[in-house]
Amino acid sequence: MQGVSCQPFPSGSDPAAVGRRSVAALTIDGGEAPEKRIERLIREHPVVIFARRGCCMCHVMRRLLAAVGAHPTVIELEEAEEAAAILAAGVIPALFVGGVAVGGIEGLMGLHLSGRLVPRLREVGALRG
Repeated sequence: MQGVSCQPFPSGSDPAAVGRRSVAALTIDGGEAPEKRIERLIREHPVVIFARRGCCMCHVMRRLLAAVGAHPTVIELEEAEEAAAILAAGVIPALFVGGVAVGGIEGLMGLHLSGRLVPRLREVGALRG
């Protein structure tokens, strides 16, 4: 996971700016196995998306989450790391909320349309109020 970039959105950021990169990439030490690192990142962040660089569905997921006030940590995977993320969630891009796999865009949209997304985000501390 040498080239993993971690891009959380700052509080109060403009949802229209979601597609723009405003945070520098964070390189993580390569000493940890990809599976263990993915598990750790899922535990450490209330909302995390694992995606390929330039993934349009990841962009859509980020926009929807920003529209409801959540700012996920986005981890861009290298090819060698995708298998570990797929094992954890079943799809790429993969969304985790509170350490639980939501799935891809379909899972996120299902939560949103059923009215369960915002309560779940509040429950894990990703939303205030």
